[in-house]
Amino acid sequence: MKFLLFLGSVRDSTPPRPARLGLRVALACMAAFKHYYPDHEIELIDALDFPVEPVFKPHFAYSKDRAPAQLNELAQKIADSDGYLMVSPEYNHTMSPALANLLNHFGSSLFSYKPSAIVSYSAGQWGGMRAAVTMRTFLAELGCLPVSAMIHVPKAQQVFDEQGEMMPGEEQADWYEYFARTIHQLEWWAQATHDHREEVDPLSKTATFKQNPAQRNAP
Repeated sequence: MKFLLFLGSVRDSTPPRPARLGLRVALACMAAFKHYYPDHEIELIDALDFPVEPVFKPHFAYSKDRAPAQLNELAQKIADSDGYLMVSPEYNHTMSPALANLLNHFGSSLFSYKPSAIVSYSAGQWGGMRAAVTMRTFLAELGCLPVSAMIHVPKAQQVFDEQGEMMPGEEQADWYEYFARTIHQLEWWAQATHDHREEVDPLSKTATFKQNPAQRNAP
């Protein structure tokens, strides 16, 4: 199966130092995922690599074949994937605006009927857990319901180095054991939804919301 890991931070300046804690966490999560599931594909989607237009226009709002190539490519990757890991810092007790902005460029029909996993981090003691709570409702509305287990990494600068390797004094086995609960839940649900999508196309039963608000069938 195929998985995408979204890194939702575009901070790349100092101070503070180190600038990109999120990349350390993302690389560590990818390494742990490959440790448990070497036969599955996982790809990093870094919000820093997607300088989307300042005037918001979602991918599905473009005329056919008129969307920027970068958005088209990512839309296809999202559609082809079976599950998602969402890595976010905590800004003002909520998820990264960069992550929300990037995800909001794509319709929920690309994400829906697949699972997601929440990973949060911080330079302080809480590990971004307040942001993680707000991400539950966001991802549910996006259609990729998050699994129950979450990953929180407090004081990430003391846990992982720039390559996502354990800092001296940290035990890889301990962190991988902690990551495992979330990773196993994500893989289980991804396999279940993948198999059922092979039997029943969920979008044949519920139309996608792309053109007209009435498609939501709301009162």
